[in-house]
Amino acid sequence: MLQEQRVKRRWGIFFKLIGFSYLLAMLLLFIDWGGGSEKLVNGKHTALVHLNGTIASGGEGSAESINDALRSAFDDKETAGVVLRVNSPGGSPVQAGIVHDEIRRLRSKHPQISLYVVVEDLCASGGYYVAVAADKIFVDKASIVGSIGVLMDGFGFTGTMDKLGVERRLLTAGVNKGFLDPFSPQDAEQKKHAQVLLGEIHRQFIEVVRKGRGERLKETPEMFSGLMWTGTQSIQLGLADDLGTVESVAREVIKAERIVDFTIKENIAERFAKRLRADAAQGAGSLLGAIDWSALR
Repeated sequence: MLQEQRVKRRWGIFFKLIGFSYLLAMLLLFIDWGGGSEKLVNGKHTALVHLNGTIASGGEGSAESINDALRSAFDDKETAGVVLRVNSPGGSPVQAGIVHDEIRRLRSKHPQISLYVVVEDLCASGGYYVAVAADKIFVDKASIVGSIGVLMDGFGFTGTMDKLGVERRLLTAGVNKGFLDPFSPQDAEQKKHAQVLLGEIHRQFIEVVRKGRGERLKETPEMFSGLMWTGTQSIQLGLADDLGTVESVAREVIKAERIVDFTIKENIAERFAKRLRADAAQGAGSLLGAIDWSALR
């Protein structure tokens, strides 16, 4: 009898926990716990959008998220000017290009609204690709700016595999399907083709910088080599325009001291829903674990 009571008690605790978890999940899904932008109030304001971290799809640094925030900022009737605060090491050239093109489109659609970039710690590579679409770029004297270049990195494990006695068995349909495979010896022709790809994207980057900065740019042989400079040096080179912060630009340039944040932030419910989807996908993947689907790509 005691053993049966213990079992019943355990099952009771289990089902109570299940019920509590379900109610908690519903609460998180249907209540906003701090996501979205600030509520707007009447009167002219400076619209603020953050670009933080790596520029990549599927997160707060994605083109979709940033462009949605920028469109909301430009479409608001009380927006006197827009500030894009950048603190990014770069990321996807495609995502950066989509944001850059959208900024230029919005500036053309709303010629009465200027967009300024304010750089905090870092505005490099794809971050600078985005920044050159602005009317002006403001920096701190110690900001790091530049890295106008493109890279493709990886590792080669062939020597380690030889020492361990591991044999790579790679089957492809298409002579270059195993392009730059890290477990195979580097192919000279594939390396040459990769350099062509990088060169083309680099050329596009340089054209965007020249178009965005125009006559302000004071080109040097090292400017497009991938080097970075301090904020003070970037002003001297024409990569940036002046020293400034979000507050000083809002107050002295846009002339609208009140700042409203339009940045789209994920709330707790959205993060919880994403985690549920990820766990579900992981669970489904474990059911298919007997087959190495990663070999097909």
